[in-house]
Amino acid sequence: MELVLWRHAEAEDEAATDHLRNLTPKGRRQAKKMADWFAGQIGGQWADWVLIASPANRAQQTAEALGQPFLTEPRIAPDAPAEAVLKAAGWPSGGAGQKIMVVGHQPTLGMVAAHLLDGSGGYLSVKKGAMWWFETRHRQAAMQTVLKAMVTPETV
Repeated sequence: MELVLWRHAEAEDEAATDHLRNLTPKGRRQAKKMADWFAGQIGGQWADWVLIASPANRAQQTAEALGQPFLTEPRIAPDAPAEAVLKAAGWPSGGAGQKIMVVGHQPTLGMVAAHLLDGSGGYLSVKKGAMWWFETRHRQAAMQTVLKAMVTPETV
């Protein structure tokens, strides 16, 4: 199974509500840059991927940069618990070939990343627009989680 955690790109600081915050022009450029990078990594094989985004405007606009259909998942809205993201993604019980991308928020994605890396209830800082790409593998009769890539808009 593969799981990509994509934090929304740079967004406005203020709006009528937190959910209504939109991407800034810089955020739109970040989202497009990351979407293009990811499309290149998967060789345009979108049929293999399930794309899930938070209902917040900034996450929706980030996901739209992929140019692919995606599901809106209310359970992963801002301030959702890490367990909600893992449950929405079906991690780790998804099949060996299952590939999921979740477009969401801090601090939730940082908590998910910490959990996937070391099983802790800790927290990692995930930069705006960054993707953390995890996969499972079986070694010595045990399932392991591996960080396949971690990229930011500044590094692609």
